[in-house]
Amino acid sequence: MPENHPSCTERRLAVSITGASGAIYAVRFLQEAVRIWDRIWLTFSDNALAVAEHELGLRGFDPARDLGLGDYAPRVSLMGAADMSAPPSSGSYRYDGLVIVPCSMGTLGRIASGVSTDLTARIADVCLKERRRLVLVTRETPLSAIHLRNMLELQEAGAVVMPAAPGFYHRPRTVDDLVSFVVARMLQALGVEQHLVKGWGEQE
Repeated sequence: MPENHPSCTERRLAVSITGASGAIYAVRFLQEAVRIWDRIWLTFSDNALAVAEHELGLRGFDPARDLGLGDYAPRVSLMGAADMSAPPSSGSYRYDGLVIVPCSMGTLGRIASGVSTDLTARIADVCLKERRRLVLVTRETPLSAIHLRNMLELQEAGAVVMPAAPGFYHRPRTVDDLVSFVVARMLQALGVEQHLVKGWGEQE
């Protein structure tokens, strides 16, 4: 059956990893996402590779070798950062949306300006024009007035701007607890039920 056939029920999601600090959020999100989506299209920048090596000791983002995805690794398809012919770059290709995690301020600015100089910005542009979910997990502090204006521009255009700022009401004890909080909120922003963290008022 053609992939664009209306009765095709495969769930698809695009994910981009940029060069901001916080590669652990991307890896942890992918470990959860592969259990929900049938196909994940993954792209990443050269800076993202450098950050992941420095922060996590990763050699890359190979689904089978580096990301701890186990039997779910085949669900992830890699896309080159400049591959403008990748399926999610077209609005006619059906998928749920795009998550950029972590999202650098440079990436945020390019998307806010409508400048599609790479695949990530192009997919984001498609998601905005097609009214698909666009979740930007920003990781920067402090924020300049330019950063804030870009965030507001994208929020008004329909994106979800989600700073990687974990809560503490679930009483985290480890770094993984803090990361799980952010990943849980990402899943909720995508309209997916999550079981990583209990919500406010749900704690025992």
